[in-house]
Amino acid sequence: MKIDGVFSGGGVKAFAYIGALEAVEQAGIKFERVAGSSAGALIAGLIAAGYQASELKQKVINLDLTDFLDGSKMERFLPFLKWLSLYHSLGLYKGKKFEGWLAQLLADKGIHTFSDLDKDKLKLTVADLTLKRLIIIPDDLEQVFGVAADRFSVAKAIRMSASLPYFFKPEKLYDQEAKKHLLVDGALLSSLPMWLYKRANQKLVRPVIGFQLQSKENYLMHTKSDNALQFTKTLITTMQHAQDLKYIAKYDQPNIVFLDTDEVNVADFGIDKQERLALIANGKKKTQVYLKKQFQ
Repeated sequence: MKIDGVFSGGGVKAFAYIGALEAVEQAGIKFERVAGSSAGALIAGLIAAGYQASELKQKVINLDLTDFLDGSKMERFLPFLKWLSLYHSLGLYKGKKFEGWLAQLLADKGIHTFSDLDKDKLKLTVADLTLKRLIIIPDDLEQVFGVAADRFSVAKAIRMSASLPYFFKPEKLYDQEAKKHLLVDGALLSSLPMWLYKRANQKLVRPVIGFQLQSKENYLMHTKSDNALQFTKTLITTMQHAQDLKYIAKYDQPNIVFLDTDEVNVADFGIDKQERLALIANGKKKTQVYLKKQFQ
């Protein structure tokens, strides 16, 4: 059986996706097309490249995530420069080490640019701060930026989608008029873009399943805003989910696997091996329950 998969953002919670992928593989299901935002863009890209759950687990279970926190050398000796850098460059870390690591993983599977993937195999969301709109890569590259999609780096596209605001510096892309665009985390505007593969009044070729790194309660229900901190969190969550929920509330709730990783911090780059294994196990269990209910 083949399905199309859509993966939400969620930072380091994405270890749960390895378990979800393992459950999908064991059920004899294959992904025909994949899409994602932020951390979801990462797993979608690696699935599109041909990675299996066992390979991904081996690659990341002992990976030191703090290696990706690549500030300047001076910041190691003068920490206050990090915050000065944030003011001027809009992010604490460059993200180059992450992109380089990802590029090597993809290259090991023969994937460099979108020309190395089947057409429509992979779609990623990015927020363009310059145009104040959502960008779909590779679909919008030619029309919006005048950039040839087939020559665009898959690793760079994933890095763009995963540019967590204030954490990683925004990526810059220049259009055909040499105008600079600042691109950040796609999950800022659409964390679970089910609408990419499911249209109203359009007959589906295959099932479209979404994988959400939250519990159903936290994703769909009202959030308290009793203080300024909760209010800020609610504002951000509303921006992330508003477009998606407009569609999901009407069509798609039964087609989402809620992986329930609410207790894990999105930016906990110090997450240890046992916590990673727990996320993987939880992702597998949640997906197995979902698949059994939906397809057996």
